[in-house]
Amino acid sequence: MSKPSFWPEANHEPGRRPYLKARAAMTKAVRAWFDAEGFLEADTPILQVSPGNETHISAFATELIGPAGDRSRLYLHSSPEFALKKLLAAGEERIFSLAHVFRNRERGPLHHPEFTMLEWYRAKAPYAALFADCAALLAAAAEAAQTGTFRFREATAEAFAEPELVTVTEAFQRYAGFDLTQTFDAQGCDRAALARHTAVLGLRVAQDDTWSDLFSKILSAKIEPNLGHGRATLLTDYPAPEAALARLKDDRRFAERFELYVCGVELANGFGELTDAAEQRRRFTEAMDERQRIYGDAYPVDEDFLAALASMPPSSGIALGFDRLVMLATGAKRIEDVLWAPVAETGTPL
Repeated sequence: MSKPSFWPEANHEPGRRPYLKARAAMTKAVRAWFDAEGFLEADTPILQVSPGNETHISAFATELIGPAGDRSRLYLHSSPEFALKKLLAAGEERIFSLAHVFRNRERGPLHHPEFTMLEWYRAKAPYAALFADCAALLAAAAEAAQTGTFRFREATAEAFAEPELVTVTEAFQRYAGFDLTQTFDAQGCDRAALARHTAVLGLRVAQDDTWSDLFSKILSAKIEPNLGHGRATLLTDYPAPEAALARLKDDRRFAERFELYVCGVELANGFGELTDAAEQRRRFTEAMDERQRIYGDAYPVDEDFLAALASMPPSSGIALGFDRLVMLATGAKRIEDVLWAPVAETGTPL
């Protein structure tokens, strides 16, 4: 009998199995850490009425068929976020999920259409409390994998070192050579000013690029590759136009959003969570309008989620790519190397 295609000889014994053993140990260690911190693990549903409402996150859709043959659209979740926040609104205070999530249009050394997300929330806690969580989880994962150094390509980072705190503004000044705050304020963005800086950096500026598009281009090309070398980096104080689901700071130019980087790899995205349903609806609408413009489709809003925001306490939450963490702890070069059974490259032609 031939072996399944996802177990090619070159990637199984002895190549992949050490990675998978380390993954199993890290999974146990992560769950033990959350248990010691008083968290409950929530088993959230994969099928959702909305997969999320971020412009560039593409979903997998499916069809729900009722007993009478009636049909409706559901989606595989891109994150357990909506379900976990509903649980916060219902009274849970420390919850986490280690769940498979699904994102379409994504495949590469660090991307897979089905991957594992570690997501957790602390009710009534400032978002800076998540900084310490990140450091502790990096240490717990490294210890379980029996390593003191994270690696990706030529980059390394000490697993037990205190993460560096760098604001987005500081990072742009340091690695892109200009003051990002000159291109936006609490009232709006100066797309033309950011376009000029983008061109000076040698990056392509398309006519239909928005301020956010240009921000992302510079971040990806000039900032992210420099973060998390030697030790982890916490990139904090994102501009308000990039707030996503985060609340704004007292300085309304900035949001309570941060990202965790190790060896130039984005590992996690954290927020002081927005609980204003009207503002969240406005952001969702704006994001879906932009998605419709770019991709020609959009996703519905989960009305139950927006209703739950009214009862949700001030909270902080974060989502971490667990497979990427396993890669960094084991030195694996591709995400498929740390997955038990990677998704096939192609399915049945449509």
